Amino acid sequence: QVQLVESGGGLVQAGGSLRLSCAASSSTFSINDMGWYRQAPGKQRELVAVISSGGSTSYADSVKGRFMISRDNSKNTVHLQMNSLKPEDTAVYYCHAVVGAIGLYNYWGQGTQVTVSS
Repeated sequence: QVQLVESGGGLVQAGGSLRLSCAASSSTFSINDMGWYRQAPGKQRELVAVISSGGSTSYADSVKGRFMISRDNSKNTVHLQMNSLKPEDTAVYYCHAVVGAIGLYNYWGQGTQVTVSS
């Protein structure tokens, strides 16, 4: 079993910055891709950014150039630096991890609220 614990959400004005962090409690299982998703009220959950265990990254077009994902494999942590925040970035942000070697399993954090005021 793997638990993902997020931190760093909050309220910020448009143009401001926030940094989200997620710690995975797994010393046994291989953690592959880690990423961040978000879900705004009335909308489907969408991918924000993902990073492989080797450090390759991918971003949603809406956040390219503003957000940066990073990870520390030695600590099983992933971070999302969010700059130039916009009101449309307001959502619950969820940490996600793909865990396993032969069988792959998806794990989710509990979510952290990010609110950007105009």
